[in-house]
Amino acid sequence: MSDTKVYLLDGGTLVIDGFHAFWNRGPGGELRFPCYSVVIDHPDGRYMFDTGYDYDHVMRVLPFEKPLQEKEQTIPGQLAKIGMKTSDINYVINSHYHFDHCGGNKHLHVACTICHAKELEQSANCQPFEHLGYSDLTFSPEIMKQKNVQLPPDPALDMYTPKFQTLTGDQEIAKGMWLFETPGHTAGHYSLMVELKNRRPMLFTADACYSQKNMDMMCISSFHLDPVGSLNSMKRLKALAEQHDAELFYSHDLESFKKYQTGANYYS
Repeated sequence: MSDTKVYLLDGGTLVIDGFHAFWNRGPGGELRFPCYSVVIDHPDGRYMFDTGYDYDHVMRVLPFEKPLQEKEQTIPGQLAKIGMKTSDINYVINSHYHFDHCGGNKHLHVACTICHAKELEQSANCQPFEHLGYSDLTFSPEIMKQKNVQLPPDPALDMYTPKFQTLTGDQEIAKGMWLFETPGHTAGHYSLMVELKNRRPMLFTADACYSQKNMDMMCISSFHLDPVGSLNSMKRLKALAEQHDAELFYSHDLESFKKYQTGANYYS
């Protein structure tokens, strides 16, 4: 296996209620959770998996999620910490298009955007109960235009004309980089596995599984399109981890995140 490096970029935190994080199980009360992005420096190019949330959007539309994000925790700020610029990213892979996973896409003007075909379609035609999840449409100016979304002036959007590559099914998108279909949370959700030279594969669940506790309890979050599909995807992730001897990296697990290497520290 060639030298691939994986960086985890700290994008700040949000708050939800425990009954949302652990659907109908709880306990209730405020639960602060991390949001992060993944940069894969691969011989075939530089990939970013998810781009976190945009602070201004959350404050405008979902202020009850109480965002905490410093300037250095934005996508440009985090890339600077690992010696990269936004123009260095060749591909953005979005696990899904909820606001806390695509808010930084607009900064990556050069990158081709990779996503599941069903996810791109659903983001433009979501169910009423998915409205807040799909509230940040800046990843696609075309969908914003279709929905007549008007936003305050944003210099990043002035330059952003994304190119989309849509996929279906499980795909090896580059040597040792696998996208696995894990629908349920959303219609076209993808999880990512990266094989590395010096350690076990890293399997990023994205929102198919928020935390180790969710996995241990086999308890999904309340934000979902299909609860049975969500549960089946959690079971699939567990099976994939066993099959590939992969380490699971959860999307919104504060206790796990404290142990992850972030910033200029990387996995290889």
